[in-house]
Amino acid sequence: MTSKVYFTDLRTKDDNSLLVKMDRLIRAAGLEDMDMEKKFVAIKLHFGEYGNLSYPRPQYVRVIADLVKSKGGIPFITDCSTLYVGMRKNAVEHLQCAELNGFNSVTTGCQTIIGDGLKGSDEIEIPVENGEYVRTAKIGQAIAEADIIITLNHFKGHEVTGFGGAMKNLGMGCASRRGKMELHTSSKPGINEDLCRGCGKCAPICAQHALSMKGKKMYLDENLCVGCGRCIAMCPFDAIFGKYDENMEVVNCKIVEYTKAIIAGKPNFHISLMTDISPTCDCHNHNDVPIIPNVGILASTDPVSLDKACIDLAQQQPMLPGSVLFEQTGGVKPEDILGATNKGTRWQSHFEHAKKIGLSDGSYDLIKL
Repeated sequence: MTSKVYFTDLRTKDDNSLLVKMDRLIRAAGLEDMDMEKKFVAIKLHFGEYGNLSYPRPQYVRVIADLVKSKGGIPFITDCSTLYVGMRKNAVEHLQCAELNGFNSVTTGCQTIIGDGLKGSDEIEIPVENGEYVRTAKIGQAIAEADIIITLNHFKGHEVTGFGGAMKNLGMGCASRRGKMELHTSSKPGINEDLCRGCGKCAPICAQHALSMKGKKMYLDENLCVGCGRCIAMCPFDAIFGKYDENMEVVNCKIVEYTKAIIAGKPNFHISLMTDISPTCDCHNHNDVPIIPNVGILASTDPVSLDKACIDLAQQQPMLPGSVLFEQTGGVKPEDILGATNKGTRWQSHFEHAKKIGLSDGSYDLIKL
């Protein structure tokens, strides 16, 4: 079935700000028609790594939260801990990062909850219907227990998946640390012996007893390790790391399967901002020159069709001089700007797999407001 994707451009007037236009957009796209009375509503977004400035501004969240509260809902903003070493690898530092980037109860109109708990281990396993790569998706508990899921997505390029949008915000962003290990890796964590101080703080957290001292360094027994990734958060010296060695197209397929599990049987709604379209993920502590101009804001109840509409609009845009895309192509616009920005990626596999497992075929009607 063809889905409806609603679009508004970024032109404004004194009485028609971007916040007003976004409110009008999400109402037209059906958000206010959802039954939210006394229901917990998770607003899933990426707070941005500190130093990155391309993530969605908190004022956009406020528009969503205010509408949810007007319908009797109980909104909260959320994200899950990261697998990589950075400022968002545990709940305490993640909340600090969110506040540094402007997300708090005053700016957003709601509270912040880290979806997978203090150390990234609070999770619920959800079966993946027709899953080819994943049997159960490991989802942050607070997100899995929410009654309604809304995503606020920053559309951008991505060095592994080709692009970041609604599916990545759902499938990767809602995964617990163990889930992110499953998505990113085909093996177990590694230990950088040069960084390991032999402090032993990681060993008690391992339920499989896979960590032990060998001399003055920690040793990981891969035969015992189940790849939960909890030890990554425990290391104070960032010596334990995920190997990120899964085939990139398989990562995309796993993201699609996680997405299907998260929204199965649950009301969901999705908003994408096509602004500050950086070449890589907001997980970096910086954001490079945008590859194309700002485009607009889109919304839909179908995350697959929403992502496809964003890609189609992105492909129509001119390249921005000075961007990595412009430099890598010599100023000659390629047929596929996303593939040319991050060579070796293949974003199409998201949509091929989404159709294959019955999530969505990605077809849409674009309705411009």
